[in-house]
Amino acid sequence: MKKLFILFIGAALAAVTSTQAKVSDQTLNNLNAAFQGESNAQHRYEAFAKTADAEGKTYAARLFRAAARAESVHKESHKKTILALGGKVKDFQLDEVKPGTTADNLRAAIKGETYERDTMYPEFLALAKKDGAKEAVRTFLYALKAEGEHAKLYQAALDNLAQNADQPLFVCMVCGYTTTKLPDGSCPSCREPVSNYVRID
Repeated sequence: MKKLFILFIGAALAAVTSTQAKVSDQTLNNLNAAFQGESNAQHRYEAFAKTADAEGKTYAARLFRAAARAESVHKESHKKTILALGGKVKDFQLDEVKPGTTADNLRAAIKGETYERDTMYPEFLALAKKDGAKEAVRTFLYALKAEGEHAKLYQAALDNLAQNADQPLFVCMVCGYTTTKLPDGSCPSCREPVSNYVRID
C-alpha cells in the first residue's frame, strides 16, 4: 500500500512538472511584460482622467476611468496567471506620467491600445498557444479583445471631443471588456453573466 501511494505521488508530481514544462520562460516573461504594461496603463489613464475633468471633458474623463478599471482587471488576471503557472511577478516601478491636453492624451491612448491590439497581444497569444498554456491564452485573449474596444472608443471620443457628448460606460470585471451599452445576457468576450459588469461614473 505504501509503495502504491509513493508511486501515485510520483505520478502526480510528474504530471504537474509536465504541465509546467509546457510553459516557456518567454511566455512567463510576456505575462510579466503584460502585467507591467497594464499597470502603467491604469496609472496613465487615471492621470489622463484628471486632466479631462479639469478641462470639462466629461465623457473623455469617464472613458479614461473606465479604461483604467479595465486595465486593473487585466493586470490582476495576468498576475494570477503568472502565479498559477509557477512563475514570479517581477518588481518594477511605474512610469512617470506627464499628461498633455485631453486631445493629446486621447491620441497617446489610441497609439498604445493599437499597439497592444495589433502587435503585442497577438505575439504573446501565438507563443502561449504553442506552449499549450491555456491560462495564458485566456488572459491574453481577454486583454486583446478589450484593447480593441478601447482603441475604437478613444478614437470616437477624439473625433467628437468638441461636442463633448456624454454617454454611459460599462466594464466587465471578469475580462475587462468595455462598452457604452450593457450587453444582453452575457459578456460578448468572456461569456460570463452580465451581472459582472459595473457602470463607470
